[in-house]
This record gives sequence, structure tokens and C-alpha cells, in this order.
Amino acid sequence: MTLVQLRHFVGLAETGTFVQASRALFLTQPALTRSIQALEDELGGRLFDRLGRRIALTPFGGEVLQRAKRLVADAEALKQTGRGLHAGLIGTLRIGLSSGPGALLSTRLMMHMAEHHPRLQLHISRGNTGVLIDALREQHLDGAVVDARSVLPSADLQITNTFELEAGFLVRLDHPLARRKRPVTIEEVLQFPIASTPLSDEVARLMIDRYGPQANPDDMVTLRSDETLNIVDVARNSHAVVLTANAAAQGLVPLNMSPPLNATARFGLVTLAQRQEAPALRILREQLPYLVAEFSAYRVP
Repeated sequence: MTLVQLRHFVGLAETGTFVQASRALFLTQPALTRSIQALEDELGGRLFDRLGRRIALTPFGGEVLQRAKRLVADAEALKQTGRGLHAGLIGTLRIGLSSGPGALLSTRLMMHMAEHHPRLQLHISRGNTGVLIDALREQHLDGAVVDARSVLPSADLQITNTFELEAGFLVRLDHPLARRKRPVTIEEVLQFPIASTPLSDEVARLMIDRYGPQANPDDMVTLRSDETLNIVDVARNSHAVVLTANAAAQGLVPLNMSPPLNATARFGLVTLAQRQEAPALRILREQLPYLVAEFSAYRVP
């Protein structure tokens, strides 16, 4: 069995006829027939049923096709890896950013790529953590920087390059609570609308532990959005209190809470385990510490 035979098999399965497949693969029909027959002989079963001029995958062929596609895709990714990662790298990097990382990293990442890798196509997708993980599993993304606490443990996922940012309740500078000369209680905060992106169960438990059942995000949060920039903008223009990473809330000030919240937002790069990575993903791995270094609360756990 060779990679060439697998490419022939995938091409034939996708076109549905030997005539079209041989044209697409730049082969004669007899050569393609011999290649498929040799593969069937080695695998020990028919891959196609012949239906006149057309063909149809057998159940066995359908099983083989999925694995063949993965092998062909991995071989192509390996070829790209061999080209190296240099300033003149060409290709595509597809990255998902959830609300917090999107607010913090989108512009910085694009500026870095524009300056140092101008021939690389960068595609940034925004969405909540669940949507981005689904897109990653469907291989529409090469990686996703998301709320690490919201990613359920799974054998097909790996989280690396984690970083934490200080988080808390924030308001605009002239907010009534910001003018208090003493620490603010959760009861006082709850007198105002609370805006937040979806929070992990771990953060919800922390909130309840600090401030009691009244701080359960399901009940406490009145303004929810998947986009951090939206809730921060609301807080800038109203008396709403926003619960988010401090670094993502430019123009807002953190409230001095009693007791202190002492919370962080934890983000990480999620990729598919045991899959050949896109070559350009290494650029993101190398740059993440520098992209967030300007935030004073940054630290690697």
C-alpha cells in the first residue's frame, strides 16, 4: 500500500467515476484501475461496487475512506512542515479566539503577522468556547485560544500555552461605587446591572464561595454576551458593573471588594491531540507570551 494508491482511492471516491477520476489525477483509466485493484488485493476486500459507468463505495470502502483521507491530509501537512517556518512563510493559519482573548489579542496578532509574516494568511474566528471547540474538532480551525476552565477534559484535545489575567468587578471612573472610600460589598454591587460573558462552573463556585448564593452568576448576571468588548462598552456608557479580566476593560477601574474576589481569567491554546499541527501554529505559540506581556497581571501558572 502506498500513499499514491490512497490518493487514487480518495480521488475516485470523490468523483464517482473512473473517467472523471483519471482526468483529475492525470492517469489513464487502465492505470487507475490497476492501482485500485492492487489496493483492494492488499486490503483484502472490495472498495467499490461497479454500477455500469458509475461506482459506489462498499461499506468496507466507506470505512477505509475516512482513514485514507486522514493519512493523505497528514502527509500534506508533513510536507508543509518540511518547508520550514520563516519570515516568508506562505499558507494559512486559522485561529479561534473566544471573547476575552479576542478582545486582547486580535489586533496584536494581526499586527504581528502583517509586520513579520506578510505572506501568511491569518483567519481569525470569534465565538464562544463551545462553538470554537466544535469548529476545531471539525478541523475548520488549527487552534483556539479560549477560556481554559470551560473546556471539558477530553482525550482528543490538548491545552497548552496557558496564561492567567487578574479579573474582577469593574466600573467606569465616575460610577457611584468607584467613588466609595471604603471596600464595596456584593450587596452594593447587586444594586446595579451586572454584565458578563458566560462563566465556567469553576468561576461560579468561586463567586458563591466568596459572596454566598446571591453571587451565583445564573441569577446575578443580568446582561450576558459572548463578546467581551460589548459588555465593556456597556459599562463605559452606563452604571452597569462588568465582570471580566481587568486587562480587557480599558477605561474601567476595578472595584475594591470586601471580601476581595482574588479571581483570575485563565486562557489557553487548545489543539487536537495526535494530529499534525499546521506549521504556522508554531508562530502563535512563540508569540503568545509577548502578545500578553504588556498586561501587568500576566503570569504563566
